[in-house]
Amino acid sequence: MKHLVKLEILRALRNKKFMFFSVIYPPLLYLLIAGRNADAVLPGLDVSMSLYYMVAMAAFGAMTAVVLGNSERIAKERELGWVRQLRLTALPGRGYVGAKVASAATLSLPSIVLVLLTGAGVMGVRLDAWQWVALALCSWAGSFVFAALGVAIGYLATGDAVRPIAMLVYFALAFGGGLLMPSVVMPDWVQHIGDWLPTHAYTALGRAVERGQAPHAGDVGLLAGYLVLFAGAAAWLYRKDTRTT
Repeated sequence: MKHLVKLEILRALRNKKFMFFSVIYPPLLYLLIAGRNADAVLPGLDVSMSLYYMVAMAAFGAMTAVVLGNSERIAKERELGWVRQLRLTALPGRGYVGAKVASAATLSLPSIVLVLLTGAGVMGVRLDAWQWVALALCSWAGSFVFAALGVAIGYLATGDAVRPIAMLVYFALAFGGGLLMPSVVMPDWVQHIGDWLPTHAYTALGRAVERGQAPHAGDVGLLAGYLVLFAGAAAWLYRKDTRTT
């Protein structure tokens, strides 16, 4: 399994388009959104633009790597017969799904770190050392949830259908979870739905750390529930794909 994880990471690192959109684009977007008003306090949140969007763009970049990148790679592998070849080896299905989730989550790290470095070095964000470490760990740990979602989408759709489906899910979660704009400025019904989305709980981990607090147990529990749901769906879709090929 570890050899497959290494192979997946190397393949992704060679993909220039993937590297730009998952690693370079999130910190650039962070600068574009919050750069001119870094110290402005967002209404209803009592937090600056630089702090709010640092967590949001770290999550956004991680999701780009694990949802879009993972789903498209798996769909292409299925078309090319690579997954069928792997089934002839001794690697069990859970090993394949686990390797995909682990490699995707690992690939989210550069984006997370680069966004945090941008916050500290360019946007003037100042936090204690333990907060920086905790922010990075929370952002990385939460990405496993969306890595499992990416695997599930990759087995749910094939060919040309995977990109629009992945993009629709990706932007719906980003918008509803408050990554692109604060949830407090959205209609009440959007906020009520957003409270139950994994993206809302994901960014809530980082915002708790920014306030010097431990992540709320409810947010951790919600993410754990989504991880079980997405990983279970990925494993079921993998087995279903095995029976039909």
